[in-house]
Amino acid sequence: MYAIIDDGGRQHKVTTGDVIHIDRPATTEKSITFDRVLLVGGDGEPKIGLPWVAGATVTGDILGAFKGKKIDTIKYKRRKGYHKKIGHRQTQLAVKITAINV
Repeated sequence: MYAIIDDGGRQHKVTTGDVIHIDRPATTEKSITFDRVLLVGGDGEPKIGLPWVAGATVTGDILGAFKGKKIDTIKYKRRKGYHKKIGHRQTQLAVKITAINV
């Protein structure tokens, strides 16, 4: 069984046991529930939500927080001698999917 969830403007296709990385700050909670399930499939006919599948949730255990890869931003103005390079690393959470409830 698999599901497609919406989190933070991104869609993730998940099955039980998958580890996904989501853009969230570090938290002290041990589990997380995703209620924005767009599609559930794998057993018979797929259930497609309008916009979300009613009553469907996906739960997962939070494995920990880490920093993602560096994102560089460059500011530049032509013929002015102005250029600036800045960057940051976004905090992300690793989540292991434990159950898909329909």
